[in-house]
Amino acid sequence: MAFHLTPSIPFLISAEKAKGNPLLQSYLSPRCRLLFPFSLCRTRHVRLHSCPTIDHGYEVSSASTASTSDTAPLRFLFTGGGSGGHIYPAIAVADEIRNLSPNAKFLYVGTSSGLESNVVPSAGYDLVTVPASRLVRPLLSPQNFLVPFRLIRAIAAAWLILRQFRPHVVVGTGGFVSAPVYLAAAISGIKIAIQEQNVFPGVSNKIVSAIAAKIFLAFDACLKHFPKEKCLVYGNPVRLSLRRNVSKAVARSHFFPDALKCGNEKAQVVLVLGGSQGASTISVAVLNMYYDMLLKNKNRYIIWQTGQEGFSKMESLVKSHPRLLLTPFLNAMDLAYAAADVVVSRAGAMTCTEILITGKPAILIPSPYVAEDHQTNNACIMVDVAGSKILTEDELDSTSLAAVVEELLGDENLMRAISEKALKAALPNAATNIAESILSLVNI
Repeated sequence: MAFHLTPSIPFLISAEKAKGNPLLQSYLSPRCRLLFPFSLCRTRHVRLHSCPTIDHGYEVSSASTASTSDTAPLRFLFTGGGSGGHIYPAIAVADEIRNLSPNAKFLYVGTSSGLESNVVPSAGYDLVTVPASRLVRPLLSPQNFLVPFRLIRAIAAAWLILRQFRPHVVVGTGGFVSAPVYLAAAISGIKIAIQEQNVFPGVSNKIVSAIAAKIFLAFDACLKHFPKEKCLVYGNPVRLSLRRNVSKAVARSHFFPDALKCGNEKAQVVLVLGGSQGASTISVAVLNMYYDMLLKNKNRYIIWQTGQEGFSKMESLVKSHPRLLLTPFLNAMDLAYAAADVVVSRAGAMTCTEILITGKPAILIPSPYVAEDHQTNNACIMVDVAGSKILTEDELDSTSLAAVVEELLGDENLMRAISEKALKAALPNAATNIAESILSLVNI
């Protein structure tokens, strides 16, 4: 049975197209096409999303002849995806490694359906996708019966990528795509470093902890789930842009250039974050309160990020207003946080970390639909260390949300105290510390 590669990218991978990219050339070689005769399908789909400004630097040779000379660039393979909470920490660490080791080579392994398919290339990193699939609930769902077979196929695809790219270290931030990459790395004898964002760890990170060389945690409370001798509690890594000081006036003029062009020192900005996948209950609550809030207070402004999935519906229901910005996605998160006085959000680990780093008073609505209710755990820690406010899903409606927003915005002393407490609890050097520790794993 003949096996061949059919790429799911805008151009057909051919010998001509593969020139200058040894990774693609390796996929076209007969040797690589025959390595896995047990593949579950006749056509294996692999995507390569390239950043044209990056020198790929892939070296085509077998893993057994990998060079470890002083002149060879370090190679790091990152994996993790599905949501921004897994992707942005990986990018933050990769950026820091690049700062510390400018000649290093990077490759990101994700899925074609995850947010990483857009975010990673935009951040300047090459992305290869593998056919990984997640478990669905309930666990006995018929859709899960094929997951073991898909996992084998994904491990095979990941193994080929590892064999060709030959990373010195595989760095994972969780999500279902990371599992086959972790397993392929273990088979290949490649060192693994994992970063766990939440109080309660994800399945992929928890399973691989036994074979990981280093485990980076955000919270002390997570230590009980991992081998302590491998763990370092550094906090969650955030992008460098969020750690830079941005003028509130500059940030606000970015979002409301006309409304704030004459300056408004009394302006108060509410930042509503629906997350990368959206949060419909938050959107409904905001939908039923935003216009009244803007009508009653001429100094009130709202930046409302709905998430891609909920944007079309909200756009059709929301009335246009000069002091309201409705958007599916925020590219300039540093400016969004700098502009905000209060943040309304789910309690994802990375959002909580960003709130601490930027010192923002926050109203957190933990999602009840996540594994082990980990967002409630995150939110409870935020209450303790930063004075954040919590509204449960059952408590959330337009009235309760508006009341807490007004409680915060109406008390400058309270907001100042919360901000100081959050900044004190923040760990702004997490990305640098993690990057340095990963570099220490490389013995060359």
